[in-house]
Amino acid sequence: MISTRPTPHSMAPAPTADEWALLDFAVSLKAMLRGPMKALLPQIYETQAADAWALRQGRRPQSWRDVASAMEDQPAYRWWSGLLRAQQEFYLDVTSTTCEREAPVLIERFRELAAGPGLGSLTLDDSVVIPPYQADVDIHCVPGSYFIERTPDDVWAGARSDLGGFVFTMGKQGVLNDDKGLSGAAFVKQRFPDLQPRRILDLGCTIGCSTLPWCDAFPDAEVHALDLSAPSLRYGWARAQSLGKAVHFRQGDAEATPYGDGGFDLVVSHILLHETSRAALGNIIAEAHRLLAPGGVMLHIEVPVRRNEAFDQFLTNWDSTNNNEPFWSTLAEMDLVAPALEAGFPRESIFEAVVPTQRAKAGDWLGYGARKASI
Repeated sequence: MISTRPTPHSMAPAPTADEWALLDFAVSLKAMLRGPMKALLPQIYETQAADAWALRQGRRPQSWRDVASAMEDQPAYRWWSGLLRAQQEFYLDVTSTTCEREAPVLIERFRELAAGPGLGSLTLDDSVVIPPYQADVDIHCVPGSYFIERTPDDVWAGARSDLGGFVFTMGKQGVLNDDKGLSGAAFVKQRFPDLQPRRILDLGCTIGCSTLPWCDAFPDAEVHALDLSAPSLRYGWARAQSLGKAVHFRQGDAEATPYGDGGFDLVVSHILLHETSRAALGNIIAEAHRLLAPGGVMLHIEVPVRRNEAFDQFLTNWDSTNNNEPFWSTLAEMDLVAPALEAGFPRESIFEAVVPTQRAKAGDWLGYGARKASI
């Protein structure tokens, strides 16, 4: 069961008691699968799978791909994997149904807010083309991904992301699901104490859960947020209004943004990179360099996709194989220094670091970034 409930605000979808009971079941099942059941898999690997694979291959498994080959026919692993995928589909069904029921009310709330003076701004652009790495995949197995629009002013995708994100993280990233932004802001303040950004840009913001903490961390800064998804941006802007935060939301592609050169002192993203591709990642890093003023900082908060042990990497890559995260495992093996160098960042400024969580999340975040050279 989820020990907390999301922070209520005027745009928040409201599950019924029956729907919360189903979502609590989904969270309890996930906690069991990700906890004690997952903890048994290393023993099964060591005592059964690795030895059997070594007999067939004449050597011990070395890479995560070897481990995958050794584990894929193990009944315990297959049951665990199948149940985890079923749990994902189950919680998606429930959150989708809730937001489908709530959609008409949420659309009217968005329209009411949009008709008023509001905080920040919302700029949509129907000429934006969704790149193939997003358009061709229902990311996270979400039907229609983040882009489905079935009615004018649709906010369903954003609402489902809000409720779904809270349930997916089992409430452990806070009642506003804002741990990534909080953790990134704390990291920036600690690592770059001299940085006092006047303008901040969040790339791939979705509904702005991770954007809003930057408003609090740097209250004098102008905060901008960019995403491909119009439904997410509508919902995200209205959500920010409900929470009293001024953010300038804009529809656009992080590979080629609509902003001018050198206009930001801080460019950030939150679990964006693993949703892209090799080419797109390079373009995004180059775009961040273009957007930054001299001395500006780039920070990408990511899932800690890199693991030291082959078995751990195999389990980490489960989402790449089973949860519509095709670039996840590739990102884990990429050299991230090279694209930053090619973009023009000084080598000595490029970093990968552990970013401590600010909430109750299991494990910390991966921080990747650099600082643009000063003139």
